[in-house]
Amino acid sequence: MVRAERATKASCTRPAFPAARACGRVRNARSAGWMARAGRASLRAMGPMACAGCARTRERPRATAGEGRGGRLGRALGTAPAGAHRAGWPLGAGTVERAGAPDKMARRLDEAKGFDMAGKLTKQEKSWILYDVGNSAFVMLATALIPVYFASIAEPGSSVVVAWGYAETVASLVLALLMPVLGSLADLKGNKKKFFVGTVGTGAVALAALGIPSTALAFLIIYVVASIMLNGSMVFYDAFLVDATDEERYDEVSSQGYAWGYIGSCVPFIACLAVVLGGPSVGVPMDVGMKIAFLITAVWWVAFSIPLLRNVRQTHYRQRTAHLVRDTFSELARTLGRIWRDRRLRLFMLAFFCYIDGVHTIIKMSTSYGTDLGIDSTQLVLALLVTQFVAFPSAIAYGRLAGRFGTKRMLLVAIGAYLCITLFAAFFLRSAVEFWVLAVCVGLFQGGIQALSRSEFGKLIPKDRANEYYGFFDIFGKYAAVMGTFLVSVFTQLTGNSSVGVLSIAALFVLGFVLLAKMPEAEG
Repeated sequence: MVRAERATKASCTRPAFPAARACGRVRNARSAGWMARAGRASLRAMGPMACAGCARTRERPRATAGEGRGGRLGRALGTAPAGAHRAGWPLGAGTVERAGAPDKMARRLDEAKGFDMAGKLTKQEKSWILYDVGNSAFVMLATALIPVYFASIAEPGSSVVVAWGYAETVASLVLALLMPVLGSLADLKGNKKKFFVGTVGTGAVALAALGIPSTALAFLIIYVVASIMLNGSMVFYDAFLVDATDEERYDEVSSQGYAWGYIGSCVPFIACLAVVLGGPSVGVPMDVGMKIAFLITAVWWVAFSIPLLRNVRQTHYRQRTAHLVRDTFSELARTLGRIWRDRRLRLFMLAFFCYIDGVHTIIKMSTSYGTDLGIDSTQLVLALLVTQFVAFPSAIAYGRLAGRFGTKRMLLVAIGAYLCITLFAAFFLRSAVEFWVLAVCVGLFQGGIQALSRSEFGKLIPKDRANEYYGFFDIFGKYAAVMGTFLVSVFTQLTGNSSVGVLSIAALFVLGFVLLAKMPEAEG
């Protein structure tokens, strides 16, 4: 018995009992869930002769303030120092406990796993999430107020819709050409944060400068720059997900990002509305109010990017090569080849292209569709705010549900829900009350489908090429929005009925559902 105990203390890789292999060496915090399942059975079978590397010491030191998730898990399993899971240390060097300890150990393993999955966030995860709060303010302003301001400075008789559409198209085209290349360069060691700083800084300056030009063309040029920088920063931000947390936490953290982005963007947006709409009553003209709104949003954007810059580091990267430019383009070609050869990744990207097109089309066309039905503009803006507030708890709940039922299954549920939303909009939406119902339904699933798409993609790609892959992910997302709006426009023009145009979006959700359902599950 003593020799067996010493053998177990000495090494987990050569245990005294074969069953000890089931709870042997743990390399990182991701093993907690597996240990809770396999370790419980083996520990109970072994009785007091538990694996020393997994048994908890009776006098466990308390976790110190600021200790990371891996550190606390290490304390629960043994005596590994904080951060050991990232350094590759074994998480345990304890002693064999008395009889009856296995049941306690199994409970503690479950608790250690629960600490991760209960939604308590690390400092790095919180810092990553806060950037969603920052950039969403610009997205909200660009959706609701900036087009209205542009119409006020455009030349009389000119088509605001055409000019704005061309500006959005140019921004998307430039982004599509640049992001795979910049993403590949950002994957090199130390580059990701530099590119992130460059896009945020340039974008914030351009956003603040939107109040300067007095002509439509100059305004559009500055807006295109700001839009490119915003969306470029979001590619690097998405790629930081693999550095900020562990893979089994992607769904939870990504959902939290979208959730807090929805609710956080309402704060500066309401402030901007107060300045723009309430300013004239206190002597502040509306155009001056818009200039103040640009500054408020730019400051908000920069302020909420600081935590990510301070607390999240690039832990996945590629080393620099001698022929940087040539190797960058050759890597892009190889990445496209890898995406196509990987059946799971290929089917996911094709499905994403279809269903996210429908999601973006509903976002972009909802207000114009409501206007076409004669719904008051004030009702439309208020419904937009309601969508943001509903999306906050819904996105968080969706992340939790994905952890329980699986990401793919919850994505299929969301696609099915969007199909029902499309049918409702086409056949039943006729009044402001029904538009509010539509806004609430969209809020229930909008954040979930976007967040889980981002996190599921992160699970499918190599982590050291996250920026490069997310560059292609962003292209699929941006250009997907073209097909849906085109379908709506064509069918509305052919039939003279906007409801038929909206109904055409249903085909995108059906196709996306079928392709995602065919995607095979991960092995193991």
